[in-house]
Amino acid sequence: MQCCALEIEDVPTFTRGKKFQLDDVIEAQQFDRDTLSAIFEVAREMENIEKKSPGSQILKGYLMATLFYEPSTRTRLSFESAMKRLGGEVLTTENAREFSSAAKGETLEDTIRTVEGYTDIIVMRHFESGAAKRAAATAGIPIINAGDGPGQHPTQALLDVYTVEREIGKLDGIRVGLVGDLANGRTVRSLAYLLAKYQDVKIYFVSPDVVKMKDDIKDYLTSRGVEWEESADLMEVASKCDVVYQTRIQRERFGERIDLYEEARGKYIVDKDVLKVMQKHAVVMHPLPRLDEITVDVDADPRAAYFRQAKNGLYIRMALLKLLLVGW
Repeated sequence: MQCCALEIEDVPTFTRGKKFQLDDVIEAQQFDRDTLSAIFEVAREMENIEKKSPGSQILKGYLMATLFYEPSTRTRLSFESAMKRLGGEVLTTENAREFSSAAKGETLEDTIRTVEGYTDIIVMRHFESGAAKRAAATAGIPIINAGDGPGQHPTQALLDVYTVEREIGKLDGIRVGLVGDLANGRTVRSLAYLLAKYQDVKIYFVSPDVVKMKDDIKDYLTSRGVEWEESADLMEVASKCDVVYQTRIQRERFGERIDLYEEARGKYIVDKDVLKVMQKHAVVMHPLPRLDEITVDVDADPRAAYFRQAKNGLYIRMALLKLLLVGW
């Protein structure tokens, strides 16, 4: 009897030439490593697309609606820029909560059913957690979650992980400090879900007690074998980490409890003293906008990656629009 060894390759969950497997982008948990690698590969291609090149017209004839029930600058403009850079067109509403039929009492489901008749894809930001999932269950066209209250912000998490890979050169074996408003920060929640896809990752949570990371994320990380630790010492955490991911304390999430907001604000600030203890290869990231949680004198340091991070959002969103509308 003759034995032979067969080489078995991991079969990716996507194939070139076929429509991208995701119908919507709703939450970070929906991505696996193969899909993340695919999105990042296309994002790198998007970095090289120039004005008036053939690649800049791949979404010509497509129309995107941005339906934003909460204020946004970076996310809305980067999606609109992404669509236009690929030859598509945009319908936009900047404050749908006040200046759409929602102000008259129209349900989200009715709004989605109406808007999908005008466009090919909807990018939505909403003030309620779970709103994007409701929209996706209603719509027959792709829905992209651009942030749903304190729930998730999956495209921000994608650009964050893409930035880490570009800046640090790897995603396995990294140490990440999540700092600031971890209870209400949809960006850090989504990022934690994505980081759990990688091997030997450790996450440090640094926040005031009133905005500590919620148990659902901690339980999820534990279930995935991801090591995490809570700390009150930003300097110590910064000295250990490859990434210090700072967030602002979000006043809009506190309602009338301004006393709790003032208690949390200003407790953890990234300044030059923090930079001094950070490793040379490490980076500071922030989803923006910032207030005073990163001092402006940090901006000149090459480890300040937050504006490069924002630019990466354009490439990730270009990639998602291409993959969802025309596939590979």
